[in-house]
Amino acid sequence: MKEIKAIIRHSKLWDVITELNKISELPGVTISEIKGFGKSRGLPDNGKTNEEIFDFVHKTKIEMVVKDNLVENILYVIQKSSHTGNPGDGKIFVVNVEDVLKIRTNERGELAI
Repeated sequence: MKEIKAIIRHSKLWDVITELNKISELPGVTISEIKGFGKSRGLPDNGKTNEEIFDFVHKTKIEMVVKDNLVENILYVIQKSSHTGNPGDGKIFVVNVEDVLKIRTNERGELAI
């Protein structure tokens, strides 16, 4: 099992979700609105308050835990549907998941996703 975390432009969310919904085995996704900065982080400027020292960029994070056989297709779908070719398109992270426990049924492992 793998956890996929994609940080994308907010404007591309519906494009990504529309394409992910076409994957019938996709168990589900969690979507969060986030903010942060990348390599082009804001620089301190005189007169700015602590909250204004960095120019945070608003992004959307999509998270899911999936079976290993779905990973490559999901990566392709997210990359293809969130790509603009401009800096700030985002990143996708893939992390190994040791175990999952479904609270309602007490199922574990792939049965729980």
